[in-house]
This record gives sequence, C-alpha cells and structure tokens, in this order.
Amino acid sequence: MSEQQASATAPGASTAPLMTVQSVSRRFGGGRNWLGRRRAQVHALSAIDLEVMRGETLGVVGESGCGKSTLARIMVGLDQPSDGTINFDGQALGALGRERSRRIQYVFQDPVASLNPRNTIRETLAAPLTHLLGLSGPAREARLAELLESVRLAPRFLDRYPHEFSGGQAQRIAIARALAARPELLVLDEPVSALDVSVQAQVLQLLGQLRTELALTYVFISHDLAVVESLCDRVAVLYFGRVAEIGSARDVFTRPRHPYTHLLLRSAPAPGRSLAVDEDTESELPDPLAPPAGCAFAARCPRATERCRTERPELSSPDNPAHRSACHHPFEEPVRFDHE
Repeated sequence: MSEQQASATAPGASTAPLMTVQSVSRRFGGGRNWLGRRRAQVHALSAIDLEVMRGETLGVVGESGCGKSTLARIMVGLDQPSDGTINFDGQALGALGRERSRRIQYVFQDPVASLNPRNTIRETLAAPLTHLLGLSGPAREARLAELLESVRLAPRFLDRYPHEFSGGQAQRIAIARALAARPELLVLDEPVSALDVSVQAQVLQLLGQLRTELALTYVFISHDLAVVESLCDRVAVLYFGRVAEIGSARDVFTRPRHPYTHLLLRSAPAPGRSLAVDEDTESELPDPLAPPAGCAFAARCPRATERCRTERPELSSPDNPAHRSACHHPFEEPVRFDHE
C-alpha cells in the first residue's frame, strides 16, 4: 500500500495530493559582504519532500529551530524556497497569483499580535471578503455574521477591537479571518501554543468540526505531541531542516523508527509518567552554518555508527512505504514509553 493510499483513509481524503512539496530547500544569508568576503549561509530546510492529501490533517513536529515555521511560510507563499518546487492542486504555487491567497490561508501562533490593533473585527474580516471575494453591502454583512457563527462567537463582537478579547477569542477571530475567502488549505502554525490548556481543547475541537463541515485540509505545525496525536492523520517529524520520519499518526506514535522520534516521545511530559531521556547532555546541536556530512542527529544518537557520521540517510522503509524514516539503524518493534 502506498503512502497516498494509506492517507486516503482519513475522513474526507482523496487519493490525489492537494499540495506537493518537492526537494524544497531554504537558505538564508550567503553572497558577499562589502569587503567582498563570502558570507556563510544558514541552512533552514534541506531537500524537503512532502505530500498533503486532500481532506487530511498533516502534522509537522520537531524542536525549536528545526524548520517548521519556515516550511509553513513557504507553503503559503510568504517566503520563497531557495531550491525546489511547490505545486497546489496540480499547479505551481507561484502561478496561482491572487488565487493563492483565496485557496490557501495561514493561522499564526500569536492570535492577538496577528490582528491589526487599529481595526475593528468587522474591518479585519471584511478585508478578505472585499479583496478576494468581491463582496459588498448586504452580501458582505451576511458573510460576516456567518463567519462569527462558524467560530462560535456572537455578532456583537464585530465592532470591538483585538485588545478587548481573550487569547482564545482572538484565535477564533483569526481562524474566522482565514476562513473568510473559503480556502481549501489552512496552514496552522502553533495555533494553540499560546493558549491555556482548557482553551486549547476548545479551539482544537472547533478546528476538528470546521474541517468536517467545510471539507478543509490542514497542515498543523506544533511541538506539542499530544495535540498532534489527537488531531492529525499523518505526522512528519522534522530535524535540522529535514524530514526524519513520516507516517500515519498511529504508526509514528506507536512504532517510531527514528531515534529522534523516540527522543521526542520520551521527552514529552505526561501525567503519571516521569521523564527519562537517554541522551548525552554534552552533545551539541549541528551548526546550521556548516551542516554535517552524514546524519544530523548522529552526535545525539545512541545508535550512531561511523556510517551515520559520513553517509546521509534517505527516507526509506523495508516493509511499509507509508511509514518511512531517514535512519541507517531504525527501530523496528513497537515500543512503550512507560517510566513509572
């Protein structure tokens, strides 16, 4: 069974990818300074390959600095890749023009900071309706009321300003803004990380309902593994700008193959479980100005061999193409992370 076929079991999913990310890399810096000396480049993403299936929720996880937000910004066109291509529904992302803004929307991590403090919520939500859908008059007012209802907010909020809302309410408004032009894909960059736990649950439930009601596709960026496990159909684990492991949420969380995925799962706090991280605390993270020749995780990996330090592993799987890892010595058996 192929990766596409496996992911098509998600509710509302089809066998055709909505978005395809092919060999995407992003480097910052480079060129020469005013003295003519060549400047070093920061390697944020390196040869990323992903498919986002129509109707699914693809989770992207990893520690800070792994490239999650850079990938998210490239997916919506807020940044451009240094190499590689992104296709949306069979077309190059850059060729979509204004249509890209209508069909793909972004939800930011900080809900209050993402809203213009000088604009009322009415003005904020009306902008995409006017510029992307061409609505005005009664049709626009009807759509404004529909948007607030979709995110479970009262119409009286339309004439208030962002500072008058709680974090959870502000994030609902940000979601409503993203939904205004009736997009097909939402890229959600840590959308609940700034919220209290109880409010997180409400927003996550809302996102799940909206996905079903509006036939949406999500790319969900997060460092919170519990949130990802509860919401996502498939999961891509990023480390140092590369995909370390990708598969269904169930496979990644019950049969993790990459040692880095093991580290993430063992490090995640959970009620009733003590933390036990078997990692050399003296090991250093790779230098983004000078990427290692082999596996970027080798210096932190207890299973690393000389081959890992000299030969970069590619995403592969011996038995399940839908669950792949970039590791020369992957785990094969299911594991339990119990540390009572």
